[in-house]
Amino acid sequence: MTTSIADSMALIRRGTAEIIREDDLEKKLGEGRPLRIKAGFDPTAPDLHLGHTVLLNKLRQFQELGHHALFLIGDFTGMIGDPTGKSATRKPLSREEVLENAATYQTQIFRILDPAKTEVVFNSTWMNSLTPAELIQLAAKHTVARMLERDDFDKRYKGGQPIAIHEFLYPLIQGYDSVVLRADVELGGTDQKFNLLVGRQLQETYGQKPQVVLTMPILEGLDGVQKMSKSLGNYIGINEPADEVFGKIMSISDTLMWRYMELLSFHPWTEITGWQAACQAGDNPRTYKVRFAMEIVARFHGQAAAATALERFEARFSQGLMPTDMPEHTLTTAEAGYAIVALLRDAGLTASTSESIRMIQQGGVKIDGEKISDPKLVLPCGAARVFQVGKRKFARVTLTTSPA
Repeated sequence: MTTSIADSMALIRRGTAEIIREDDLEKKLGEGRPLRIKAGFDPTAPDLHLGHTVLLNKLRQFQELGHHALFLIGDFTGMIGDPTGKSATRKPLSREEVLENAATYQTQIFRILDPAKTEVVFNSTWMNSLTPAELIQLAAKHTVARMLERDDFDKRYKGGQPIAIHEFLYPLIQGYDSVVLRADVELGGTDQKFNLLVGRQLQETYGQKPQVVLTMPILEGLDGVQKMSKSLGNYIGINEPADEVFGKIMSISDTLMWRYMELLSFHPWTEITGWQAACQAGDNPRTYKVRFAMEIVARFHGQAAAATALERFEARFSQGLMPTDMPEHTLTTAEAGYAIVALLRDAGLTASTSESIRMIQQGGVKIDGEKISDPKLVLPCGAARVFQVGKRKFARVTLTTSPA
């Protein structure tokens, strides 16, 4: 059955931050042909996390509507390094690092995307054959003034921070990718808006109909504050063990849970809003968090692994070992981690640092059900964890780093 334009637009709008322009997208959908939907990923790290899958999920939705996905691996741009949001020039990756990371991407994306409707492309295919003269001609199609309109470039320029010439090439090459691929729509995070609009402008310059720009929100990490990032330790990797993925999802706050469901769940939005209404009427949010955790684990590890992860989680946390309701705290530090003795004190589980030390030495402190014995332990920031002192004091604590 053919999906109407109105129904297609409703699905596309779900979780979307901005569509530039909606009327252009409606016109393209009305042409009755499979649209070419581009999403680019620079292989700067070997593994994808749930933050990356926000774009992949939207790409999958386009596939379900009958459109063609262009999964672009930026093996050429990856060697430049995306300057978006950076206060200093990024260190370029080697060709070997880029290719190694790109290989892992290809094995991971088809846990979400339909291989029959996905074309994997590498921008080195056309960029390596571009002559110096052609690159200069490309650079002539944009101005320094326009580049400095970009917030991060503007801040660095006004702050006297250096901007390397090759960094100006990044948005130009990303835009040129859209020209080569004749993209109808390009997806990207909200932080990529400038780069995506360059692609739209370059297509017009090359005599093509401009692509529709569709930006997706940046997914917060497990701390609910900063962008999901492996370097911040607040991530859920899609290659992590099933038990780890399940436990991390169960650690997110009841408020953040709905944000994750909106951007990551494949359940209909009407169903999710029904769950929200049920919670407002008195249902325990944990019921729906379990349902969501099962969905995500099953997506990347299979139904059997999801069922086993639930059983292990229930055995560890729910069979009378820990209360279902406990105080929740978010503690912030400017350091690389948080000392356990200070954490117990600051979370109200002990009255002082000396009491924290004494309780640890007496074997009365547990983290996620595991007894600890080192009073000098320093915990990294990231996902919420359950801390127990004695038999009756519990708290769920999330550790975050303060902005530099």
